[in-house]
Amino acid sequence: MKYDFTTRTNRNRTGSYKWNVKEKMDFPVADSVVPYSVADMEFLMAPEIVNGLKEYLDTAILGYCGPTDAFYESVVDWMKTQHNWDIRKEWIVNTPGVVFALRYLVKAYSNPGEGIVILTPSYAPFRTVIEANHCHIVESRMVYENEYYTIDFADLEKKLSAEDTTMMILCSPHNPTGRVFSKEELIRMADLCLKYNVRLVVDEIHHDLLEPGVTHYVLASLSEKYAEEIITCTSVSKSFNLAGMQASSIIIKNETLRKQFEDALGESGIHGLNMLAYKSSEIAYTQCGEWLKQCNAQVTENRKYLREFLTKELPQATLSKAEGTYLAWVDLRYLHLEKEEQKKLMEKHSLFFSEGYVFGEDGIGFERINLACPLEVLKEGLERLKEACNEVTHE
Repeated sequence: MKYDFTTRTNRNRTGSYKWNVKEKMDFPVADSVVPYSVADMEFLMAPEIVNGLKEYLDTAILGYCGPTDAFYESVVDWMKTQHNWDIRKEWIVNTPGVVFALRYLVKAYSNPGEGIVILTPSYAPFRTVIEANHCHIVESRMVYENEYYTIDFADLEKKLSAEDTTMMILCSPHNPTGRVFSKEELIRMADLCLKYNVRLVVDEIHHDLLEPGVTHYVLASLSEKYAEEIITCTSVSKSFNLAGMQASSIIIKNETLRKQFEDALGESGIHGLNMLAYKSSEIAYTQCGEWLKQCNAQVTENRKYLREFLTKELPQATLSKAEGTYLAWVDLRYLHLEKEEQKKLMEKHSLFFSEGYVFGEDGIGFERINLACPLEVLKEGLERLKEACNEVTHE
């Protein structure tokens, strides 16, 4: 079956977080303008999910609920078939989102005042959950050369070996740069964390979104010792555009570590997910593999178009070489704008990206562009980007 990735959606006044931004502007923004910021998709939903939920609601009783065996089996089977990792349902702890889980994972495995390492530029909520637990952020800056990010392992080891460092949060695949770390890189990071007794939490929310020929490795699957010590955060939210369902599966093999997390999570007053979160996850994992495959192909086509457009129309701009995610990390530092100036320039031209500075100081001058949209929508935005950049360079 060929799925539809060309139909334009209109999410104005539907409650969409990123579309709501336009309502707050001091100047009118056309309803047709699509934001390219928050990481959810502008594609139509997989019809299997829509139809499956309709069928489910025909007979469902919406009372208190818990995960079914079918739900657990869908997660276990997906991790085996897609990521070559044998897990058990007992290892799975469900939370309403990975960021929500991170808030309580930090609480479970660290104490106020301790240091938590992140690779920068970094997904902004990592900073939020660290600071919310009164810990301090320890940045290990990635090296950007030839449009490609690599890990500065000498710096990373220095940060991990600090006496007050107790935890590391890793985004793999990496947001915002799009890196999919090699097996060797992952092993080296894991071994350093074990060496210095640092708890490693891996956010793998983008692990199904890969460029052709790229292999993602679940870090905890690479050895038994890693499986015992590493926490893995997964979700259907990015892969199948189900962020609104708030469904995540946190995989913790070690019973003691799992109990620590569950105890911390208990303070939230939330115990599990809602019925539609469980059911939509089950449907996605069991029926939507082909939809995801075609979605990845469309993102690859969009990324190729973006690179060709920049090469031809904005040759001073550069695009980070991404191996995964549906995000593009574009370097516009040649404009030499202060961060607020750049933000205002983009807004003036009805461009709603994720500003690079929200990912840390080393993100200033960059823009993160969401490629999970129909190609024609991307083309419209890139024409406005050309106008914005030329406005600065032709002054």
